[in-house]
Amino acid sequence: MSVYRDEIFGPVLVVLRADTYDDALDLVNTNPYGNGTAIFTNDGGAARRYEQDVTVGMVGVNVPIPVPMAYFSFGGWKDSLFGDSHVHGTEGVHFYTRGKVVTRRWPEPTGRRRLDLGFPVSD
Repeated sequence: MSVYRDEIFGPVLVVLRADTYDDALDLVNTNPYGNGTAIFTNDGGAARRYEQDVTVGMVGVNVPIPVPMAYFSFGGWKDSLFGDSHVHGTEGVHFYTRGKVVTRRWPEPTGRRRLDLGFPVSD
């Protein structure tokens, strides 16, 4: 159906079944979009493996919508990402902060006043 082939946003839930774990993973990972996916299972190991193996921005485990609250913004991957960074996690921190690098050296006080640029010298 076109709701699977085209990325749409609206009150639509697409449910697909796969015969094996690898078939299900391939179904998601080969799709050009990577907004969100959900897995329904009683197997915690399978859920954890899916979280690590799937290439999408949002994963739901036993929940149909992987975005739990409205204040979590869009988190897609692949062709689902608009822009060059996400709002979640470290990318959000990097977006809203400015990094600063400080290189520092505190030479031992020698009691002598001389120019010390930090280069090794032989006395």
